[in-house]
Parts: sequence; C-alpha cells; structure tokens
Amino acid sequence: MTLATILLDQKELELLVSRALENAGAGITAARSTARALVQAEVDGQSGHGLSRIDSYCAQARTGKVDGAATPSVRRSRPGVVMIDVAHGFFYPAAELAAPVIAAAARDCGIAAAGFYNSHHAGALGLAIERFASGGLMAMMFANTPKAMAAWGGRAALFGTNPIAFAAPVPDAAPIIIDLALSEVARGKILKASQDGQPIPEGWAKDADGNPTTDPTAALKGTLEPIGGAKGAALSLMVEMLAAALVGANLSKDASSFFDGDGPPPDVGQLLIVFDPNAFGGAANVAERIAAIATAMTEDEGVRIPGSARAARRAEADVRGIAVSTALLAKLRTLAGA
Repeated sequence: MTLATILLDQKELELLVSRALENAGAGITAARSTARALVQAEVDGQSGHGLSRIDSYCAQARTGKVDGAATPSVRRSRPGVVMIDVAHGFFYPAAELAAPVIAAAARDCGIAAAGFYNSHHAGALGLAIERFASGGLMAMMFANTPKAMAAWGGRAALFGTNPIAFAAPVPDAAPIIIDLALSEVARGKILKASQDGQPIPEGWAKDADGNPTTDPTAALKGTLEPIGGAKGAALSLMVEMLAAALVGANLSKDASSFFDGDGPPPDVGQLLIVFDPNAFGGAANVAERIAAIATAMTEDEGVRIPGSARAARRAEADVRGIAVSTALLAKLRTLAGA
C-alpha cells in the first residue's frame, strides 16, 4: 500500500514538531532540540526514530512521564568522566548541553566517558555522536532501552534492543557512522509498521506466546529476535551493564515503555566514550589510516561506507523537501494546535 505524501521544508517541519511538543507541555529549548533530532532522523532514513515518535513523545509530556521542562545538569566527576543527569526529561537537550564538556574532557585526558542517567529515548545514536566525529574526535555510544528481547534460550523479555554506535572522522568526507540495534530490527521500525498498517518480515519478532509473527502489533506485545542469535543476546547483556548498571540507570526490565504516556519515567541510561586521536596515534596518522580503510572499501564495487548515505539524503532534503504522509501531517497539525 502506497501512502499519500506531501513535501515539507525541513525548517517548516521542525517548527511544526516543536509546536506539537510545546503544546503538550514541553519547554521551548527542549521542544526545539527534540524537534531537530526527530526531523533529522527522518531525513537520514531513520524513520523509526523520527516522526513516528512524535505522538508518544507528546503523550509522555502531557502525563509527566517525561518532564518537558526539565533542567539537565552536567558535572565532571573525574577529569575524564562526565555525568549527565537528564532529570527525567528528553535526552536531546541534555546531549546538546553536555557535548562541549565531553569534548573538552576528551581533549584534556585523551579519552573521556560520559554517563547519562534519569534519561529517555536517545533516538538515532549516530546523530548523538556525529558531532564529535565532525570535530575530529572518535566516539562510541551504548544505550539501554525498555525490555524487548529475551536472554538467549529464554522467552521473557529482559533486555532492550540496546543499540550501539560508532563514529570516526574521514578526511575530506562525511564521518563513518555505524549505528545499530542489537535486535534484528530497531523496535521503532515495528512501531512505524504498526502505524502504517504494514506487516513485518519473518525473523524479526515473536508474539507474546513465543511464536514467530509478521504482525507488528503482536510483535510489540512479544519479543524481538537478537541480531546474530546468541552473539547479539550477549552483546545486549554487555550494553545493559555499561549503559544502565555502570551509570546508575534503570535496567531494561524495570524501565517503562517509550511508546505511551503510562507509568513513571523510563529513566534508562546511556554511556558515551570519546577519543582524541592526538592522544593515541596522532591525528594525522589516524586520519591517514582511516582514509586508507575508506579507500579500500570503496574500491571494491558494491561496498558502501556506513553513514555515507546520510549526506546524499540530506542534500536531497535541502532541495526537494521531506516527504510526510498526509495522515501523519494531519496528526502533527492537530498536536500542534494548528
């Protein structure tokens, strides 16, 4: 089924999303930061972390499950460690506030780790760490999310999709961005399929009874399959310890859903690690080696460097605009009170 769409300018769409969030009770700073992130995810092809989230974000702001007026705080607990209290608010304004402090700590110490707690959905992690790669640093990030996957061999949801991401600068090119959930698919893609009334592929999920399903609604009530079988399940456990246990956040099994306004704040966590190449092999040497990797990859026909499609999508959006379904646009306008 093809959905009817309309093209909107990126800034126009950001303003509409921001007004929807403000109308739900979010402060201007949080609303604008969150709107930028959601729209950019949509542009980058990460629709599961894009506009499909606006309805649930607004619902959570209205009920107080997320504090749209929260004031995050940032402190360096050690020279190379930054702790960010998201204060039960949206992740994006906290990440923007903390970014300069984290980058400074990385340049001071060679490496810096940042822990986010009392946090919320971090969206497309690649966006959160791209800013560091654009500044010549390397970064990796781990995030725990509400329970969606069983431990290997089990049936009950215990771990989140627990995404991981990595970003590195490439000389005279867009950064390399690796961003993936540890489930076969990010849960946001299943949410979008449910909203669009589309089935999901086999192998993505099981229903609440442990049976494979192509019904996205049943999948949202069941469990997701880990990427790579037992290996993905083990990595999800690793992320749970780094992004939740280490930073003092809720475990996935205790975090409330990102998809509705019911219950307490999810209070999940994220761990971000940033490296200054100058403290290791030296910026020039590191850049030379990264460039060599990128060149070797592109010389092999059919190989695409992770993150390279973003630049093309962004250029297209600048010229053509962003395609939004008429149904979603109507909902956005209702939420914005337009």
